[in-house]
Amino acid sequence: MKKFLSMAAVVAVLFTSCSDDNESNNVENPATYTFTRNGVSTVDFNGQTTRIAMATELVSALSDNTKTKAQLLAMFNHEVGNDDFSDDNLDASDKNVRSKVAASNDFFAANTTVSNEIKTDFDSWISEQADVVFVNWSVTAQASVAGNLQQLGSTTVRYFNAKGLELNQAVAKGLIGGLMTDQMLNNYLSDAVLDAGSNVANNDSGVVEAGKSYTTMEHKWDEAYGYLYGAEVDPASPVLDADRFLNTYLRQVNDDADFAGIADEVYQALKLGRAAIVAGEYGVRDAQVAVIRENISKAIAVRAVHYLQGAKSDLEAETVDYAHAFHELSEGFGFVYSLQFTRKPGTDAPYFTHNEVNAYVDALLNNNANGFWDVTPETLDTISAEIAAAFGFTVEAAAN
Repeated sequence: MKKFLSMAAVVAVLFTSCSDDNESNNVENPATYTFTRNGVSTVDFNGQTTRIAMATELVSALSDNTKTKAQLLAMFNHEVGNDDFSDDNLDASDKNVRSKVAASNDFFAANTTVSNEIKTDFDSWISEQADVVFVNWSVTAQASVAGNLQQLGSTTVRYFNAKGLELNQAVAKGLIGGLMTDQMLNNYLSDAVLDAGSNVANNDSGVVEAGKSYTTMEHKWDEAYGYLYGAEVDPASPVLDADRFLNTYLRQVNDDADFAGIADEVYQALKLGRAAIVAGEYGVRDAQVAVIRENISKAIAVRAVHYLQGAKSDLEAETVDYAHAFHELSEGFGFVYSLQFTRKPGTDAPYFTHNEVNAYVDALLNNNANGFWDVTPETLDTISAEIAAAFGFTVEAAAN
């Protein structure tokens, strides 16, 4: 079985294996993501754990047709003290999901127009789930009619809008890009955030935040870590499959023999980068950022192709299972949408721009009067091939 070794990882290995005067030789990668100062842990990403929990409850609520639009939108755009969740701690939190969607420093601080467009997409998906799909919960779905379809040979029932899109999947998979990936790759691992103001000088001098055990730079790196591992039982030693978002889908990509090792590359880079911050070795830190950006981005691309190809197989079957095909298409749609939040290492750009992603959205959903009901295998192959080519893997590898 082929082991996966990214180009960024090769660069990082070379970087950390050069002559004795290379600064990376001063940084030891710890066994686990455990860091202390004066015997007290310096790791803190409670905000990320909170937002993952909020997103989890929101996605579950999107399958509860007793929920109202107002309730769903309130869960997405929670205000402190409101009774929006089953967990009192979430209700008491001043955090919410919506404010951090498409909100990274690097991609959206100077591009509020696109940020607002993306937030509106999520608002629209959530609203339509209540206004249209819940209303047609007992209706049999067909082209131009929202409703339900049962998977062939299964008791599983799926619920779609009039174009065949499973809106809860669009929200869930869209958040993998719009929340977790964007905040991780384009915000907390950004030079502009890590090195803002006096962060470098304070980190070099061990100046911690008021009342805290960590420097600001340490904390920003931890917040990136939290968007991947914040739901883990033991985040210092993650086992994956801990949430419904980036954590679980990184595991699924890693389980494909063609990409085996990708999860460990990300974990090792996150540990080494954090250790480099403690040591004040910022070249080592930045090399790890490149590894993380490439691999997290690639994981999203692999799942996009995987689901598009799964849907293609369903649509080409002698007896078409539209419920399963549209479920695969909806997951693929969410991952395709998430491509605009990926990040090419060493650049300020995603692998696919907002406009390029919108073109794919149109090809899948909007250019056809009936959306997924009219999508062709040829369209799925074209999009799959373009994504795979941009990331340097084959469609066949991702389709497994």
